Amino acid sequence: MAGMPLNDMPWWRWRANVRSALHMLSDPVFHQNCWLAGVPGYGDVTDAVYRLVEDTWLDNWSAEKYVGAVFRDAEEAALVDAAVLRVLRIMHQVGADAPVADYLHHAGWPEAVAAAREAHVRMAVGDGDDPEAPPRSLDELAAASRAV
Repeated sequence: MAGMPLNDMPWWRWRANVRSALHMLSDPVFHQNCWLAGVPGYGDVTDAVYRLVEDTWLDNWSAEKYVGAVFRDAEEAALVDAAVLRVLRIMHQVGADAPVADYLHHAGWPEAVAAAREAHVRMAVGDGDDPEAPPRSLDELAAASRAV
């Protein structure tokens, strides 16, 4: 999110959290190298899901509600909604405190990763960032949120 125009959206901090979560959820290499390996500084699947839905209440409301505030347009919001629904379905099935491996081995995980990837790419490109860059740590996210 280094190149992200941090303050061009009214609720850009919420956007940054959603983007961070989608980025982590969408990257299978990251899952193996960070989450499964237990690398500190990146949280886990539950942390990512919390960042995805905590402030926006996307577990209760459609992202469409936040077009113009968190999301740039209806297409971006629809992609986020699809990712949220898939990830939450798995979370409810395996349990919020399940080990990372339980998520990664769930039959629906590849579909959730693909949906998160679509949303991540759309949001990253919309913010002028490289969607192929590796996910940033939670400390980097916090620093970016304090930057403006």
